[in-house]
Amino acid sequence: MPTTATQVTPLAAKVLVIGHRGASALRPEHTLASYAVAIEDGADFVEPDLVSTKDGVLVVRHENEIGGTTDVAAHPEFAGRRTTKTVDGVTITGWFTEDFTLAELKTLRARERLADIRKANTAFDGQFSVPTFDEMIEFVAAEASARQRVIGIIPEIKHSTYFRGLGLPMEDKVLATLDAHAYTRVAPVEIQSFEVGNLKYLRGKLGKGHPHVRLLQLMDDAAEHPADEPSSTYGTMMTPSGLKAIAAYADAIGPSTRSIIPLGKDGRLASATPLVRDAHAAGLEVHPYTFRPENHFLAGDFRNGAGDAARNEAGSVAEIRAYLATGIDAFFTDDPALGRKALDGR
Repeated sequence: MPTTATQVTPLAAKVLVIGHRGASALRPEHTLASYAVAIEDGADFVEPDLVSTKDGVLVVRHENEIGGTTDVAAHPEFAGRRTTKTVDGVTITGWFTEDFTLAELKTLRARERLADIRKANTAFDGQFSVPTFDEMIEFVAAEASARQRVIGIIPEIKHSTYFRGLGLPMEDKVLATLDAHAYTRVAPVEIQSFEVGNLKYLRGKLGKGHPHVRLLQLMDDAAEHPADEPSSTYGTMMTPSGLKAIAAYADAIGPSTRSIIPLGKDGRLASATPLVRDAHAAGLEVHPYTFRPENHFLAGDFRNGAGDAARNEAGSVAEIRAYLATGIDAFFTDDPALGRKALDGR
């Protein structure tokens, strides 16, 4: 267990549970069904990852490569679209959203990405379409109205520089989409990115006219770098001076959980790093990703003997509580019901 002996006070007035791609431990990710379960289970925010179609429509997928999250491989009419591309320095073979019109994408159906671990979710394969950002907003708005509670939306702009290079920039489209819906003109929104330049651009565009829209600087492993800043590293961005620079354009950081409490050589939680403390000192909230309820993803402290792919609800709740003790202000979870239990049952 981490050496943090006492509960550290968060910077935020209320710690938030964020449904990571909805309730992706229980339904195929980024489907309206996944968002429905997340909302039912008490998520404060739900997350759509955004990519672009060939005709410039924002759709909700974890990546622009859709071979792993749709049934595109089973469509012979699209066999010729399979190709190899380099996205943010990584070579990938598959099918890509930017090679499909929205009408073509709508002929596909979602499937479970982690089929070996989340076998129960494969029962829903083929049932759900790929939603647009507009459709996702309208769905959340309807759920918020029916439940008479505010549900935030935390969209991530994926591969910003890559899409801009294709002539499909997304930032202004994201803002236009938010402005086009009555719900997102007032409801809390937090725009995320692993890149830096687009968040700075958005800060300039938002000005003071969108007080309900905040910005979240996502962070990968310390040795990695933002796609648009190859001379920098996330490790440098996590230092006190780096965090101070981020605070000039963002409201929060989104590091991995292990950047806050890393794993030791034994696979168990080691001592907490100073990241939360340093971020708070810079005026930044900390919204780490991602808590998942299967043994496969848990620190050794919290695993049980039920098998690598088994759900371990008690272990997930205990792990989340260990991180809550560091003073985090929000957290992404694939199972918002367990996140809610961990937070409300302390």
